[in-house]
Amino acid sequence: MSGYTASEMTPSKTSTGESTLGADGRASKRVFLAAPRGFCAGVDRAIQIVEKSIERYGAPVYVRHEIVHNRHVVDRLSGLGAVFVAELSECPDDRPVVFSAHGVPKSVPRAAEARNLNFLDATCPLVSKVHVEAERHAKNGRHILLIGHTGHPEVIGTMGQLPEGDISLIETEEDARNFSPADPENLALVTQTTLSVDDTAGLIAILQERFPSIALPFKEDICYATTNRQAAVKAIAERCDLLLVIGSQKSSNSKRLVEVGAKGGADESMLISDADSLDWDRVDAAKTIGLSAGASAPEYLTNGVLAALRSRYDVTVEEVEVVKEKVVFRLPRQLLSA
Repeated sequence: MSGYTASEMTPSKTSTGESTLGADGRASKRVFLAAPRGFCAGVDRAIQIVEKSIERYGAPVYVRHEIVHNRHVVDRLSGLGAVFVAELSECPDDRPVVFSAHGVPKSVPRAAEARNLNFLDATCPLVSKVHVEAERHAKNGRHILLIGHTGHPEVIGTMGQLPEGDISLIETEEDARNFSPADPENLALVTQTTLSVDDTAGLIAILQERFPSIALPFKEDICYATTNRQAAVKAIAERCDLLLVIGSQKSSNSKRLVEVGAKGGADESMLISDADSLDWDRVDAAKTIGLSAGASAPEYLTNGVLAALRSRYDVTVEEVEVVKEKVVFRLPRQLLSA
């Protein structure tokens, strides 16, 4: 069972009593399946980069940090021949290295170039867009505020695009209210791509009230996949006794889905890694169950949870789709022929 729940964030509904029985004598469960869910275009691209690098160059291919935040994905790629390392110094000179989807500080590709390493950048294009925005604002003489979570790889990568001190991290409302800039008229704002849409809007409102001339992103930095998955969870949360979100404890977008579900009205909202981490006591007590998955969780994990539920209960599944996603990102040029 995951230790991450958000049930305390919303009041519980009145109990509806015992579960009804299905035709086969088993307890009936109604499952609302959120859509979109699971892999986004950036995650899919990053995984393909590792797979096609192994196909093109042979194993091993080194990957700096987890390519995406999901143990199942990392374990599968390890089985294909990927070697995951913490730092570039652990990579040999004669093997390719892939940078993770979260992005890296500029010092990392510089160090790779200095060693003549064959490196492939799997940074999500929407994260790269934030990097470009930050650099553009800095060239225009603006100090940059980055809304994000301390220590997250994406935040480390974005802050590493510019010299130390050029970007200030805003994590909480207190940070937003207390930040004291040297030049209040020359500020710009960027955000981590995997934040809560509603919480981020609150922070932006505070900053805009304090600094009316702050330059905002031309297009919202929170990525389409984060926005869509949160909207899908909001669409089902109020009907759920229990909302299950499949994802990793390291995954920012997955943990935000848990919080969005709790604030949206689910009696209980919790993060699970896969079917093996289901808390059956909580599932037994729920008549209506919501199911979603973070952007780095493969669809077979969702199928596994549904199969586990069907093995115990008479399950009716209703998919609730808020938007169809058609976004696809191109692979790096050196892999297109692989």
